[in-house]
Amino acid sequence: MPNPRQCILLRHGHAEPALPGQADLDRPLTRDGMSEAAAAGRWLASHDFKPARVLTSPAARADATARAACAELDAAAVGIESDAAIYEATPGALFDVIERHQQSGPLLVVGHNPGLEQLLGLLTDGRTEDVRGMPTAGIAWLDWPDGASLEPGAARLRAFWSP
Repeated sequence: MPNPRQCILLRHGHAEPALPGQADLDRPLTRDGMSEAAAAGRWLASHDFKPARVLTSPAARADATARAACAELDAAAVGIESDAAIYEATPGALFDVIERHQQSGPLLVVGHNPGLEQLLGLLTDGRTEDVRGMPTAGIAWLDWPDGASLEPGAARLRAFWSP
């Protein structure tokens, strides 16, 4: 049986509220958010997930989540790429991000709601309404067989986890 293509959607950990005059992009993780991100990385490591590419929103909270998770995964050699298309993205924009990198091997995408939870619904059920939701530092592990087209409803939810 061929190995499935894999994509992990990881929502950023719990973030501080914006301070007066602070840009949303600059909101850091809380202490709990850092713990959540590290726990997500440990969970992925315990399930032998090895990303070939890590993409993150440029938001500080997403970047910190990606770094904390990758430190637990021993994925530092992979490198973390910031992709502005992930910040405040619609499910369609996130779909395009995954499509651009689908041949890279296992992909880890760190971003935000509601885009991630809607993308999850789009990839697994072919729709974006009435989605399950993704808690902070929540993980949706998707796969689909080699040869299957990247299209709405084609992915299988292999695992769903949250701290």
